[in-house]
Amino acid sequence: MLQPATLKFLKDIKKNNTREWFEKNRKSYELAKEDFTLLVDDTIKQLGKKDETIAPLNAKDCLYRLNRDIRFSKDKSPYKNHLAASMIRDGKKSMFAGYYLHIEPGNSFIGGGRYQTDPEMLRKIRQEIDYSWDEFRKIIQSKQFVSVFGDLDKSAEFSLSREPRGYEKDNPAIDYIKLKSWIAFTPITDAELTSKDVVKKIVKACETLQPLLVFLNRAIAE
Repeated sequence: MLQPATLKFLKDIKKNNTREWFEKNRKSYELAKEDFTLLVDDTIKQLGKKDETIAPLNAKDCLYRLNRDIRFSKDKSPYKNHLAASMIRDGKKSMFAGYYLHIEPGNSFIGGGRYQTDPEMLRKIRQEIDYSWDEFRKIIQSKQFVSVFGDLDKSAEFSLSREPRGYEKDNPAIDYIKLKSWIAFTPITDAELTSKDVVKKIVKACETLQPLLVFLNRAIAE
């Protein structure tokens, strides 16, 4: 379970996002990071029993830094107001699809898939969806997937406005072929994060996502 103090730190840094405040409260950050690290390690330990590609990982392979890259941003706040980890075979910088855990008071979620990719990988995934539409459809329309995630995120930032070259509008898979990222999310409440069953909930969501990741990673690896 996550400690309430971890969520409090994230609320506090959102209100006091300065280096001066951070240095005065560095101990609170270190405790929050340690707490989140334990949660991620516990998740990997349990999830690795079902997904052997995750089993060799540890939290340090997965956690993102709290510092923001502000070089090209109008927002010069030096720190993020969330903690995040990507559990992906070969580590968070891997090209493969994987699981994602985002901790932000009032806006936490579990998700995953393949986010933003290069043209060649886009081509591979779209082709695999086209060639294996029945298999893909069964994954994303399964009762378990729909109950946990609903559907893949088809918002404008993740989808083309028109079908990509080489595909017809009447292709039954066109809504998914048009995607630029294949990702799904489900929320997790602050109360759930601080409950003793939080790892169980995270792992269940990840296990539901696993068939999608297997499909995407097959396309990526070919």
